[in-house]
Amino acid sequence: MGELNEATRRFSAKDESLSEVALILQQVCSALKEKGYDPLDQIVGYLLSGDPAYITSHGNARILIKKLERDQILEELVQTYLVRTGILKSEE
Repeated sequence: MGELNEATRRFSAKDESLSEVALILQQVCSALKEKGYDPLDQIVGYLLSGDPAYITSHGNARILIKKLERDQILEELVQTYLVRTGILKSEE
């Protein structure tokens, strides 16, 4: 049996497809607006609870958002906020 590498793993935003997250959130927001929902309230409810019922099935929005892990979405949102407020420099 091989040795177990116990080195500390580093979590990196570069490992995730942030553009996919942004595209899916855009489509989900559009579907929620079309059905008369407040996208902010619904997405926050989904992120906090993990319950996909917060997201409409209209326009396949529920299927789309379930393609992503909630931590992927949170990472994209926090990174975007920190970059836009100047707290974090953009990693281009």
